[in-house]
Parts: sequence; structure tokens; C-alpha cells
Amino acid sequence: MIVGENDEGKRKKMNDILYLVVPCYNEEPVLPETVRELTKKLNSMIQSGLISPESRMVFVNDGSKDRTWELIEEYHETNPLVSGIKLSRNRGHQFAVLAGLMTVKEHCDMAITLDADLQDDIDVLDEFVRKYKEEGCEIVYGVRNSRETDTFFKRFTAESFYRLMSGMGVDIVFNHADYRLMSRKALDALAEYKEVNLFLRGVVPLIGYKTGTVEYARKERAAGESKYPLKKMLSFAMDGITSFSIKPIRMITMLGVLAFIASIVMAVYTVVGFFMGTTVSGWASIIISIWGFGGLILIALGMIGEYIGKIYMETKARPRYLVEKFLN
Repeated sequence: MIVGENDEGKRKKMNDILYLVVPCYNEEPVLPETVRELTKKLNSMIQSGLISPESRMVFVNDGSKDRTWELIEEYHETNPLVSGIKLSRNRGHQFAVLAGLMTVKEHCDMAITLDADLQDDIDVLDEFVRKYKEEGCEIVYGVRNSRETDTFFKRFTAESFYRLMSGMGVDIVFNHADYRLMSRKALDALAEYKEVNLFLRGVVPLIGYKTGTVEYARKERAAGESKYPLKKMLSFAMDGITSFSIKPIRMITMLGVLAFIASIVMAVYTVVGFFMGTTVSGWASIIISIWGFGGLILIALGMIGEYIGKIYMETKARPRYLVEKFLN
């Protein structure tokens, strides 16, 4: 799409309809507080004229096993700002976010994704919208300005993840999760990305367009518990790396070259030792070598298998999600 000189004028003529897309998985304990706080915030932004009265908060039920969807339906009946999307089954956080964005993109001028646990500071929502309206940013990233509330382990692993992704050549915004604003234009561009192995933190920067950042302090969960234990975090990191970088494959190739060079050095050393009469039968060294190289081979096969598995899933071209209901 070619950006014309009248884009700024068109932006001013928009209705400024904002949709908050909130993925939910077993959020029954925190949902009442979330609806209450977001209702106050949206009403405040509407009264100030920053956004349109047609703005909404849209809760995406990602196959919850508790009463999350029942609560969403109840709030939809009593609160005109509440909308809901019910996915046919659990598809994971990234697909829930995508389903919400793709479902509402025809109804809004901009959409902001945030978590249901209220850890994303909603007081900076005004800054997101101003970056879009006044500075012309099509995408605005929410970036954490501090990790003081995190444990040492959480802080170390999170920052290591971002550095690792950058080292692998992935264009990723440091300390940004999924708290971001996207204009309708950016959402239309996002719809062109059809991959099944979804990693939005890597996909969105590929869109380009003018971007901005808003810094905020992440809060403690209002209620409930984290939906990202260590196992899911590691799986998320692996998906991100293998979806956007082939460097692990190249690293395996380099490791194989180094191992081959090492084997030549050891062969020369053995031959020299034989003629010098210093050869000693080394059972331990042989066993260590077998186990060491056997482990490297298995790691290499596993990494290659990850890529083959992703290719397999992409070629099936199955629907990434199915929307069962949309209350709007």
C-alpha cells in the first residue's frame, strides 16, 4: 500500500474507535476487577474526547475451563463497553491475541492488546492513543522500564531470552511483550502473514510502518496465577527462535566442522604417540568421546526435527483458530 500525503488528514477524520483486545484463559478470579478498571479507563478516555464512544473492550475466551466465558456473557449484557469472542477450543495465547485482532479489525480504527491480569499498566493507554493520533505511529510498543518486581530468575531468563533472540538475528523489541497498539492499516498488514507457527513479537516488527514506544512499570497480578510457567516459557522461546532464525542449523554445521577438525587433531596425536611408544589404552577417553559425540548428534537431530516439524505444520495449512461466537 502506498502512503499518500492525505493520510494525516484522513486520520483526523476517523472516529477514533479503540478496541482493547484481552486474551483470557481461566481468568475467572481476576475478570471482575479487570472489567471494572477497564470500564473506568475507557469512560475517562471517552469523556476527554480522546477516543470514540463506540470503543470497546473485547475479551477473547481461549477455551477456558472455568466460568470465564459465562462472566463475559454476563458483562456483555449489562455493560455496553464489553464485547466477547469465544474460540472453539484452546489455541494458546498468541493465537487468542491474533483471533481477537483479526475479528475486530473491521470494527475499529486502532486496537490495543493487553493481558487480563492487569499487570500491563492501563494508565498509559492515553499515551498509546496520542502516539497514534498526534505522531502518526501505526504501531506503538509498550516497553517495560524496569524489572524490579521480578525475581532474579525471572529477570535473568527474560533478559537472556531477548538477547538470545537478537543474537539469532530476530528483529525484536527489548522488554516488550504483547502490550501494543496497532492501527487498522497495521492490522491489515498483519493479516497478510499466514504462518501457523506464530510468534507475534517477531512478526509485528516485520510489518514496518512508523512505530513508537511507551514505557510503563509492570504491576503484580490483581488475582489468579501466571499462565506462563517455566515449561511454557521454554517452549515459547524455542518457537520464537525456530520461527525466525536458521542460525541454530548453521551453528550445528559449524559444530560438525569443529568436531571434524578435532578428530583430525586427535588422529595425528594418536599416530605420533604410537611411533613414540607412548600409546596408552584409554578406555575412559573412548567412552567419553562416544557419549559426547553421541549427545551432539542427538541435539543436532532434535534441532533439525524442530524445523522439519514446523514445515510439516505449515504445509497442512489448517485454520489457526475458529471463532465460535462474537458478542459485539
